[in-house]
Amino acid sequence: MKVKILGTGTSQGVPVIACNCAVCQSTDPNDKRLRAAALIEVDGVNIVIDAGPDFRQQMLREKVNDIDAILITHEHRDHIAGLDDVRAFNFMNQKPVDIYAEKRVQKVIKEEFFYSFEEKKYPGVPQINLHELANEPFEIKGVKLIPIQVFHYKLPVFGFRIGDFAYITDANYISEEEKEKLHGTKYLVINALRKRKHVSHYSLSEALELINELSPKRAYITHISHQMGLHHNVNEELPQGISLAYDGLRLEI
Repeated sequence: MKVKILGTGTSQGVPVIACNCAVCQSTDPNDKRLRAAALIEVDGVNIVIDAGPDFRQQMLREKVNDIDAILITHEHRDHIAGLDDVRAFNFMNQKPVDIYAEKRVQKVIKEEFFYSFEEKKYPGVPQINLHELANEPFEIKGVKLIPIQVFHYKLPVFGFRIGDFAYITDANYISEEEKEKLHGTKYLVINALRKRKHVSHYSLSEALELINELSPKRAYITHISHQMGLHHNVNEELPQGISLAYDGLRLEI
C-alpha cells in the first residue's frame, strides 16, 4: 500500500498575502499547506480521502489519472468544495466517480452540487455516483476499509483504517469503542490544529496523548493551522516516531 498525503492544512491556516506571520511568510515548502486530504493506492486501486478546494491542484501535482473512489469524512467545505473538479476524471475515463458519504453528508453534496443531480443535466456537469457510508466495514474493489466515527465538537466525522494505516481528520473526541478499531495500527495520521486547546480539533498535546495511548509505529500530524508554528521548529519538539506531516509526504506500508 502507498499513501500520499495530498494536503495537511486547514482553512484557518492557508497562507494569504495580507498575513505577515512566520508560517505564511516562510520559504520552507513544508510550511505551504493545502487543505487536508490523502490518496491511498492498494493494488492499483486509487482511493482519495476528501476533496477540498485544492483537489484539482493536488491531483495535478501527483499526476493522478484515475480515481476509483472518494471518501468524504464530513460536509464542511474545506473537505467537499473540490467535488466539481471530478468532471476532469469523467472526461478522461468516460465514467462517473464513486463518492462515499453518510446520508447527512450526501444531502449537503446534493444541495451544493445540485446541477449534478438534476433529471435533465447540463452537458459537462460532474458525473457522481453516491454511495452510503455507514459505521461498518466495507470494500471498494477488494480493498477493505473500516470506518471510525469520531466527533468534530458535536459533528460526527468518519476516519478510516485500511490495513495497518489509519487516517483521522477534524476530530477532538473518539469513544473507547471506536478507539478499539485503531489498536494495532502501525501508521496513524491524526489532526492537531494548534498547540492551544480548540473547541472542535485536537490540540497538539491532546493528539500526542492519543498517539501515546494507541502506540503506532509512526504517527503524523495533519490539518495544521499556521498557529501551530513553523514545521521545522515543531518537529524538533516532537517525540521520536512522531512528526508533522507535509504536503507530498509519501508512505510505503
